[in-house]
Amino acid sequence: MDSTAKPKSAAQARADFIEKTGVIVQSEGLPRIAGRVLALLLYDGERVSFGQLAKALQVSRGSISSSVRLLETQQLIKRVAEPGDRQDYFQIAPSAFPNLIEASVLRMRRAAADIEETLDEIPETEAGPRQRVAEFVRYYHAMTEAMTEAAQHLRRRP
Repeated sequence: MDSTAKPKSAAQARADFIEKTGVIVQSEGLPRIAGRVLALLLYDGERVSFGQLAKALQVSRGSISSSVRLLETQQLIKRVAEPGDRQDYFQIAPSAFPNLIEASVLRMRRAAADIEETLDEIPETEAGPRQRVAEFVRYYHAMTEAMTEAAQHLRRRP
């Protein structure tokens, strides 16, 4: 941080975090609103109702609905109930980030298996293509190994 920069207010730091996370998540192929929902829940650390999410992020309930479904599927957030309240509330899921890594590992393992099938079908006489495709498989195996280790590391941390 630039030592001459003026510190931001807590509200501005929160707003910036929510917007930056939305952009980051969007760059990874997911809806920007999903990133903003994740960031709000992460930053605030509280249970937030469906309606509160829509109001705080100034987006439609439909956008919130599709975003929370996506984040729930990826085990990043969790739907919870408040006693005596019929609304759905959401909070960051326990082990959200290891869950995210492990979901990526599953996708990479499937990709490696698909590529290995192709490798098995390439004739032995095609040394160049076989070598390049084998390197692609090794890439996926190396990534799954490293990411599995990263998820385990995160799970060990309090």
